[in-house]
Amino acid sequence: MAGNDKVLIVGGGIGGMSCALSLRRAGISVDLIEIDPAWKIYGAGITITGPTLRALKTLGVLDELRQHGATWEGAYVFTQGGQFIEELSFPPLAADLPGTGGIMRPELHRILSARTLASGAHVRLGTTIETLSQVPGGVKVKLTNGHREQYSLVVGADGIYSKLREREFPEAPHPKFTGQVIYRIVAERPAGFDRTHFYMGADSKLGFSPVSRTHMYMFLLQRSPANPWVAVEDQPRRLYEAMAGWGGIAPQVRETVQTSNAHTINYRPLEAVLMPNPWYRGRVILIGDAAHATTPHLASGAGMAVEDGIVLAEEVTRDGDIEAALPRFMARRFERGRLVVENSLKLGELEMTHGSLTEHGRLMMAAVAALAQPA
Repeated sequence: MAGNDKVLIVGGGIGGMSCALSLRRAGISVDLIEIDPAWKIYGAGITITGPTLRALKTLGVLDELRQHGATWEGAYVFTQGGQFIEELSFPPLAADLPGTGGIMRPELHRILSARTLASGAHVRLGTTIETLSQVPGGVKVKLTNGHREQYSLVVGADGIYSKLREREFPEAPHPKFTGQVIYRIVAERPAGFDRTHFYMGADSKLGFSPVSRTHMYMFLLQRSPANPWVAVEDQPRRLYEAMAGWGGIAPQVRETVQTSNAHTINYRPLEAVLMPNPWYRGRVILIGDAAHATTPHLASGAGMAVEDGIVLAEEVTRDGDIEAALPRFMARRFERGRLVVENSLKLGELEMTHGSLTEHGRLMMAAVAALAQPA
């Protein structure tokens, strides 16, 4: 890929912005389209593992994450009632990296979107693809705003419910409910709270992670085979009930879920999907959740999207041959993506079936060790 090539990125989330930043750094022209005219991001906090911190450093945003988020090393594991089980160590992958980090999702979006705009990427909001046709040497696209252009490559970074995946890969698997639902809430950090806390229940898991100097976010994973939707107005009451019987710092947060922190609650069923290899057809390729949406058990979904964007840019700018670059991208990314999705699903299954805490810890640390290897 050369300087006269142009890439269309569909989706202005973490993966799309990471790809745009990486391509712009290599001098490639980028159009990024986002269907949301407000370009907003929803959700609570996000835990950022060592490999993701390494990728964010590559993007040049690590210092801003340190400033607006939180960093630490390791985690404590407790029983549901709050009895200490073990300490997990997440040492830094390099001397200039923290071990683990956390930040509010909207804050990370603000950092990346500002960098994307400053990079010179052309961002079009409130529009998406209307028609797409592959032609020799490129892809002809018409957007819903009427704009027409031919691109050297189209990158689908439009999330777990990717419309581009539906359009270009009609035979692809659909997201599947895993049997778990998750509640998230933001609360003030209590005194002495300086790292992740996990609480392991019989068929559920509760966790807390810092997201700034003053706040943390909590998640509660629950087994819910029927996949019931909980109305927004019922979520505070349901979360309050679900938090009964948890120890440690949970009781003091529980007292806020129906009052001061009710507005921060985020609830959703957990779904996952893994595209078979390859994630491309012609000159259309999927990255991030569009190709390998996972559950939060390894805190690696966002990091995998960032890595995808970086690696894709590296490969397509290596020698100018896009047809050769896409198989190289898959050689670097498929097994890593599969590891995250499959191990996350196994962790969730252990949590839902009263599985061994020892096996849960072993599986998690094995995945952490594998992901510590370069992307």
